[in-house]
Order: sequence, then C-alpha cells, then structure tokens
Amino acid sequence: MLKKYLLFIFASILFFSACSSDHVSDNLVKFPSVSDVIAITSGPKEHLFASYYGINSWDRTERYVTILETSIKYRLPTENDPATLGLVDLRNNEFIPLVETRAWNFQQGCMAHWLATCPDSLIIYNDIRQGKFVSVILNVITKQERVIPYPISAVSPNGREAVSINFARLRQTRVGYGYGGNGQDARMDEPFPEDDGLFLVDLETGDTKLIVSIALVKEMVPELPQNGREYFNHTLFSRDGSKIFWLARAIPERNTTAFTVNPDGSNLQRCFPDGWGGSHFDWLNANDLMITARYKAKLYSHILFTVGQQNYQRLGNGLLDFDGHGTFSPDEKWMVTHTYPDRKLYEQRLYLMDMKTNAVLPIGHYLEPPKFHGDWRCDLHPRWSPSGSMIGFNSTHEGSRQVYVIDLRY
Repeated sequence: MLKKYLLFIFASILFFSACSSDHVSDNLVKFPSVSDVIAITSGPKEHLFASYYGINSWDRTERYVTILETSIKYRLPTENDPATLGLVDLRNNEFIPLVETRAWNFQQGCMAHWLATCPDSLIIYNDIRQGKFVSVILNVITKQERVIPYPISAVSPNGREAVSINFARLRQTRVGYGYGGNGQDARMDEPFPEDDGLFLVDLETGDTKLIVSIALVKEMVPELPQNGREYFNHTLFSRDGSKIFWLARAIPERNTTAFTVNPDGSNLQRCFPDGWGGSHFDWLNANDLMITARYKAKLYSHILFTVGQQNYQRLGNGLLDFDGHGTFSPDEKWMVTHTYPDRKLYEQRLYLMDMKTNAVLPIGHYLEPPKFHGDWRCDLHPRWSPSGSMIGFNSTHEGSRQVYVIDLRY
C-alpha cells in the first residue's frame, strides 16, 4: 500500500511539472489549468446536483444548473420530505426555486435531465403524483408541465426516449437509491418477476414497453439463495442512443452483472466474465464503455472495452485501481473520477486522466465528515458541463452538503 502511494506521489509530481512547463515534451501531457474550487451554493440549507454523477446538469448556455435544496442532513428522505428543485444562476449563484419533488434521494437526486429537444428550457425529473411515481417534463421558463406515468432513470441523447425501472423495488433492495412510499409495486414476492425490469418510455406519447424483464436474465446472473431477490439499477444510454447499459444486482449478497441491450430489446449481452462484477460506469462513445470492476477478478479498476469484444483496458497505469465514479469529457479526451473517503483522513480525492496517455493528475481532495457516512453519504459524483470547460461535484468538506465547480482552461 505504501509503495503504491509513493508511486502515485512521484507520478503526480511529474504530471504537475508537465503542466507548468512552457515547453512540454511530446512524451508528457499538457493538462488544462485548474481553477480553485468555487462554491455555487451555500447554507443554511443543504444542496446537491439534481441527478446522478456523469449526467449533464447545465442548460445549453451553461448559465443555469439543476440543483436540489433540502433541510434534511443526516438521514434518508421519505415520501413526506419534499425537496425543492431549482436552478442556480452561475452569474451570481442565486438559487431559483422551480418546484417541489418527493421522489428523490441523496445519491441520484430526482434524476433531473435537460432534454435535448429543447435544452435551454425543458427538464424532466421524478416526482410522486397521486401516490404514484412519475416523471414530469417541465418548461423552466413558462412553468408548463406534462406528466409521464413512469419514473425515469436515464434519458436518450435525443431527448425523446427514457429508461424506467422500479424505484419501489430499489427502496427494498438498495435503500439509498429508491424512493419512499408505494409509488410502484415492489414485487418483493418474486425473485425474478416476469413483468418488471427495464422499460423503454416514449417521452412524446408516454407509451412504455418492457424490453428486458428481470426473469429474462435469470440464467445469466449468479444463482440466488432461497431468500434472494434480483433487481435492476444504474441505467445509461450510449452517446448515440443505440445501446443501454445497466446493472443487475441481488440481495442478500450483492452480486453484480453488467449488461447492455439495444433500445428495442435486441442484442442482450453481458459485459464481463464471471466474477468481475461491476459498479460505476460511463460511455466514452457509441461503442466503448468504462465500468469499474474486478479486473481479471482481482483488483477493482476502471476498465474500458468495446461492447461485444473482450479488449479490456485497465485505465490509469495502476493509479486508478479503485472503485471510482469515472465520467468522460464531451470531447472524449479526459476522464474525471474520484475515490471514496479513506479510513484515516476521511478525504475523497478527485483525479483527471488524459485518455491518450493515461496520465493522471490530482485536482482536489475533500473531507467527508463521518456524520455523512451511510445511505445519506455525499460522494463527489463529478460531471462535465456541455463544453467541457467546467467540472461540478457535491461535497461536505465545509460542514454541509453543497455544490462546487472547477473551471478548466485548455
């Protein structure tokens, strides 16, 4: 462990030197200049990005950012705990409230997305309406809304389709990622339900189709004990919308199998050999996918590969061998990722990696106080602005949960 840490420090010094040099060798990387961290929210209330990591939170102009505001701090929210979904105006960091939602959590917010059909005015987010989990398309300017009778977990790059999963089942199987209440039938009586799983939602008509049932993957995942239950989570469209990634997991033992499928339900594929599992993820492009997993069934690493092939590449030259929330810049040149808090300093470390050379640059370290550990923990959950000029993340290093931005200059 000490050897790896010393290697990391040595490599970091080299990369910092490369960054600051006026004459950079062809063998070294010129990283962008990184600003000091900028707080775009502040207390007394808690704030977080309104969606999971890797999801764009900026409008087309990069002036407004989708944020949740809440008074809850050290516990899970329930269906009786509304959070305020709003926009932060980056010209003055003013929080502009839009609407309340009761379908949210600290890990993934309310899954707010800007819709590509109108990325300067339309967002979609999850809520509870008349006791049911739904998604709502909201015009942030006119406040007009349209309700889709299914909650969403991912949105296609074209803004016209979405993926829906069972957030009530998630509340029973992965409590920090589900929603309180009975907005869906959790189907906990069924280990592998045939009528639940991965749904494709047409956001223009509201029509929904089950494209992969949980029962369909029964022979493709580890065998469950008698009291076991399989569930789906963590969905993401590829950058061209031609494929969908997700994780199939189980309780009481959280075995994991990573899958991809086409939006019409065809070409269902496992991503890894037995024992590799899978955790965090992002699409580099239409076909190449990064998943943190047990590389060769041993050490957790950031693994890049082409869907349908076994050309597994362990990213970071040994410096990123951990389970991080990696996500790629819009131009595919960089990956930002971070660690979980270490056990001594309780610090989360943020890193930038050059995709061409795999060179790694530390760009920040942030304390997560022990009171935030648990299902209300505050992972950094980084994300890129559409132009790639900003990286945003959540953090508790100043004592409350707030949202921060780093500016990059290339």
